[in-house]
Amino acid sequence: MLTIARALMSEPKLLMFDEPSAGLAPRIVAEIYNIIEKLNKELNITVLIVDQNIKKALDLSSKFYILFNGEIVYEGRPGEIDEKNIMRRYFGL
Repeated sequence: MLTIARALMSEPKLLMFDEPSAGLAPRIVAEIYNIIEKLNKELNITVLIVDQNIKKALDLSSKFYILFNGEIVYEGRPGEIDEKNIMRRYFGL
């Protein structure tokens, strides 16, 4: 959270998060994602999230990309996807 605060000091238009949920307790992950959502909606900051926590990331996303072996294999909007097929094909869920 300190890193987020430091980034906000420069009044960014874009914040990029790399694995914001990695190694954190579920409660903390929920809090971090709530903060990210507020930054996006209340401060109108564009947010780019790279995360393996697909469910959390999709909950916040207006658009997403799935990369496989370094290439974009799927892109879309969360409400437009066949989520079960995508999750099974690319994430083994």
